[in-house]
Amino acid sequence: MVHKSERPRGRPRAYDPDQALARARDAFWQGGFSGTSLDELAAATGMNRPSLYAAFGDKRALYLEALRRTKDGLLAGTSAAMAAPGGLKANLELFFGKAIDAYLAGDGEARGCFVIGTALTEAVGDPDIKAILHETFTGLDSRLAERLERARAEGELPADADVEALGYLLSAAVHGLAMRSRAGEPREALEGWARGAINHVTSLRRA
Repeated sequence: MVHKSERPRGRPRAYDPDQALARARDAFWQGGFSGTSLDELAAATGMNRPSLYAAFGDKRALYLEALRRTKDGLLAGTSAAMAAPGGLKANLELFFGKAIDAYLAGDGEARGCFVIGTALTEAVGDPDIKAILHETFTGLDSRLAERLERARAEGELPADADVEALGYLLSAAVHGLAMRSRAGEPREALEGWARGAINHVTSLRRA
């Protein structure tokens, strides 16, 4: 008797969810949440509308997932930069350098930061988007403040340094670079402003 091999039930998944989400994020990054249509998302991901709905839910659910994924990656990258070998200045140079690389990446004009560029306009009136935006800001602030606290404990900063205020300063600086990059500022200008923020913080010395 010949036994037929059993076939797996259901249709095999014909898409890579991570790749589809990355392509959808690129579409949102270019046109914003409100300005990106379902047809554009379908074209970007190579999936038709029913497949998009089945995989991710509606357009808003797809955007929220892209936003969460980007937020998690941003905070993980910040933690990695703050934990890299070297002193405070080396860590901040790595942090700002990777941020600038990300802001200028992609085809065509610089897109800046996905979170800043797309979520700010949508946060008003949408509590879920506002919450992710808030988590991004507070997560970045806390990671910078923790690194500055360690620098203070190790003598790289004065004993009376306000690490929370300095963290806000660095956070505001990197957000400013995201907006400036999207406005067309060249890499040289962005790197100059980053050096200014880094030097302002690291020039402080224990009294």
